[in-house]
Amino acid sequence: QVKLVESGGGLVEPGGSLRLSCVASGITFSAYTMTWYRQAPGKEFELVADISPFLSTTTYPDSVKGRVTISRDNAKNTVYLQMNSLRPEDTAVYYCNAWMVFLAKKYDYWGQGTQVTVSS
Repeated sequence: QVKLVESGGGLVEPGGSLRLSCVASGITFSAYTMTWYRQAPGKEFELVADISPFLSTTTYPDSVKGRVTISRDNAKNTVYLQMNSLRPEDTAVYYCNAWMVFLAKKYDYWGQGTQVTVSS
Protein backbone atom coordinates (compact mmCIF):
# COMPACT_ATOMS: atom_id res chain seq x y z
CA GLN A 1 0.00 0.00 0.00
CA VAL A 2 1.37 3.38 -1.01
CA LYS A 3 1.21 6.20 1.50
CA LEU A 4 2.42 9.79 1.36
CA VAL A 5 2.16 11.60 4.67
CA GLU A 6 2.74 15.33 4.88
CA SER A 7 3.55 17.23 8.03
CA GLY A 8 4.90 20.58 9.14
CA GLY A 9 2.03 22.86 8.23
CA GLY A 10 0.60 25.42 10.60
CA LEU A 11 0.02 29.08 11.30
CA VAL A 12 2.90 31.46 10.68
CA GLU A 13 3.20 35.22 10.53
CA PRO A 14 4.09 37.00 7.29
CA GLY A 15 7.82 36.86 6.75
CA GLY A 16 8.12 33.64 8.70
CA SER A 17 9.33 30.21 7.65
CA LEU A 18 8.03 26.67 7.62
CA ARG A 19 9.48 23.36 6.55
CA LEU A 20 7.08 20.78 5.22
CA SER A 21 7.93 17.10 5.10
CA CYS A 22 6.44 14.23 3.15
CA VAL A 23 7.31 10.67 4.03
CA ALA A 24 6.58 8.02 1.42
CA SER A 25 6.09 4.31 1.90
CA GLY A 26 5.23 1.49 -0.43
CA ILE A 27 7.18 2.88 -3.39
CA THR A 28 10.75 2.89 -4.61
CA PHE A 29 11.10 6.48 -3.54
CA SER A 30 14.37 7.20 -5.32
CA ALA A 31 12.79 6.45 -8.69
CA TYR A 32 9.98 8.97 -8.36
CA THR A 33 9.71 12.62 -9.23
CA MET A 34 8.45 14.35 -6.10
CA THR A 35 6.28 17.42 -6.39
CA TRP A 36 4.67 19.83 -3.98
CA TYR A 37 1.39 21.39 -5.04
CA ARG A 38 -0.89 23.77 -3.23
CA GLN A 39 -4.51 24.77 -3.45
CA ALA A 40 -5.82 27.98 -1.96
CA PRO A 41 -9.55 28.39 -1.27
CA GLY A 42 -11.41 28.93 -4.51
CA LYS A 43 -8.30 28.53 -6.63
CA GLU A 44 -6.84 25.83 -8.83
CA PHE A 45 -4.00 23.54 -7.91
CA GLU A 46 -0.65 25.22 -8.32
CA LEU A 47 2.72 23.53 -8.66
CA VAL A 48 5.06 24.84 -5.99
CA ALA A 49 8.22 22.83 -6.63
CA ASP A 50 9.40 19.54 -7.98
CA ILE A 51 12.54 17.47 -7.76
CA SER A 52 13.59 14.77 -10.15
CA PRO A 53 14.84 11.34 -9.20
CA PHE A 54 18.54 10.47 -9.37
CA LEU A 55 19.93 13.93 -10.27
CA SER A 56 17.57 15.88 -7.95
CA THR A 57 17.00 18.58 -10.54
CA THR A 58 14.57 21.16 -9.16
CA THR A 59 11.91 23.37 -10.72
CA TYR A 60 10.08 26.35 -9.25
CA PRO A 61 7.45 28.71 -10.62
CA ASP A 62 8.15 32.44 -10.48
CA SER A 63 5.61 32.88 -7.69
CA VAL A 64 7.86 31.10 -5.18
CA LYS A 65 11.31 31.19 -6.78
CA GLY A 66 13.91 32.40 -4.31
CA ARG A 67 11.67 31.78 -1.30
CA VAL A 68 11.17 28.03 -1.52
CA THR A 69 13.60 25.12 -1.62
CA ILE A 70 12.67 21.52 -2.31
CA SER A 71 15.01 18.72 -1.31
CA ARG A 72 14.90 14.97 -0.90
CA ASP A 73 16.52 12.36 1.30
CA ASN A 74 16.24 9.05 -0.48
CA ALA A 75 17.57 7.19 2.53
CA LYS A 76 14.61 8.46 4.56
CA ASN A 77 12.03 8.31 1.73
CA THR A 78 11.33 11.94 2.49
CA VAL A 79 10.90 15.11 0.49
CA TYR A 80 11.06 18.52 2.11
CA LEU A 81 9.78 21.95 1.25
CA GLN A 82 11.55 24.81 3.00
CA MET A 83 9.49 27.98 2.71
CA ASN A 84 10.88 31.36 3.73
CA SER A 85 9.58 34.93 3.58
CA LEU A 86 6.05 33.60 3.66
CA ARG A 87 3.23 35.83 2.43
CA PRO A 88 -0.52 35.73 3.08
CA GLU A 89 -0.98 34.57 -0.51
CA ASP A 90 0.99 31.43 0.33
CA THR A 91 -1.95 30.31 2.47
CA ALA A 92 -3.17 27.01 1.06
CA VAL A 93 -3.34 23.29 1.57
CA TYR A 94 -0.03 21.83 0.46
CA TYR A 95 0.03 18.40 -1.14
CA CYS A 96 2.85 16.00 -1.81
CA ASN A 97 2.81 14.03 -5.07
CA ALA A 98 4.96 11.20 -6.32
CA TRP A 99 4.94 10.12 -9.94
CA MET A 100 6.88 8.09 -12.43
CA VAL A 101 6.37 6.47 -15.81
CA PHE A 102 7.49 2.89 -16.24
CA LEU A 103 6.83 0.75 -19.28
CA ALA A 104 4.37 3.35 -20.57
CA LYS A 105 2.32 3.27 -17.38
CA LYS A 106 2.10 6.28 -15.10
CA TYR A 107 2.22 5.74 -11.37
CA ASP A 108 0.80 8.75 -9.51
CA TYR A 109 0.25 9.08 -5.77
CA TRP A 110 -0.93 11.89 -3.48
CA GLY A 111 -0.78 12.73 0.18
CA GLN A 112 -3.70 14.03 2.20
CA GLY A 113 -2.39 17.58 2.42
CA THR A 114 -1.23 19.88 5.18
CA GLN A 115 -2.64 23.34 5.85
CA VAL A 116 -0.37 26.36 5.77
CA THR A 117 -1.84 29.63 6.98
CA VAL A 118 0.13 32.87 6.77
CA SER A 119 -1.50 35.55 8.87
CA SER A 120 -0.72 38.10 11.54
